[in-house]
Amino acid sequence: MKRADAALVRDLGMVDYEPTLSAMRNFTAQRTPHTRDEIWLLQHPRVYTTGVAGRAEHLPQVASDIPIIKVDRGGQVTYHGPGQVVAYTLIDLRRAGFGVRTLVERLEQAVLDLLEEYGLRGARREGAPGVYVGDAKIAALGLRIRGGCSYHGLSLNVDIDLTPFAAIDPCGYPDLRVTRLRDLGVEEPANRVAQRLADHLMRQLSKP
Repeated sequence: MKRADAALVRDLGMVDYEPTLSAMRNFTAQRTPHTRDEIWLLQHPRVYTTGVAGRAEHLPQVASDIPIIKVDRGGQVTYHGPGQVVAYTLIDLRRAGFGVRTLVERLEQAVLDLLEEYGLRGARREGAPGVYVGDAKIAALGLRIRGGCSYHGLSLNVDIDLTPFAAIDPCGYPDLRVTRLRDLGVEEPANRVAQRLADHLMRQLSKP
C-alpha cells in the first residue's frame, strides 16, 4: 500500500465504550501491512476511563452511576459523554514514516486548526498533551501503540455536560478547568464538528 492512500473515516454515532475498545484492539491485532488506516468518529454514553498511569486519588471520591473503566491507553482519568466528539486514529506508524511524538503533534494540530476555523485560539502545554483555550482544556489525547500501529485517539468537548469532570482530576491534574465549544460561542452540532475535525485529521495524517 502506498503512503498516499487516505485513511477511511467511519462515523459510528453513539456507541458503548467497551465494545468499541474491543473492536479497536481486534482491528489492530488483525491488520496487515496492507490494511488501510481508519479514523473512527463517535460519541460515548457517560463513562470515566483511566489509562495505564491512572491513580486512585484522581478518580471520583463519591459514589456515582457513571462507570469507571481501566483501559490500555496512556494518560490518567478522563470523562466521555454525549456532546463530546471522539476520534480514534488507527494508524500504521511504520508505514506512515513517523513516530508517536509526531502523531501526538499532528492530532493536536488538527484540533488547533479546527479551533482557528471558529475564530478561537488554542494552545499546547509542554508535558501535558491535549489542546487548551486560555487556562481550560478542550481536547484530550490518549494513545496506545501495538506492533507499530496506534489506536485510541482524541476527544473534543463540543456541548457535553461538564459537570462529571468536577468529580475527577482531569488527566491527573487537580483543579484543571475544562471547557467546551458551546461555552466559547460555537453553536454547531457535534456531528458537524466531527466532520470538520475529520477533514483536519486527514490533512495532518497525510502529510509526508
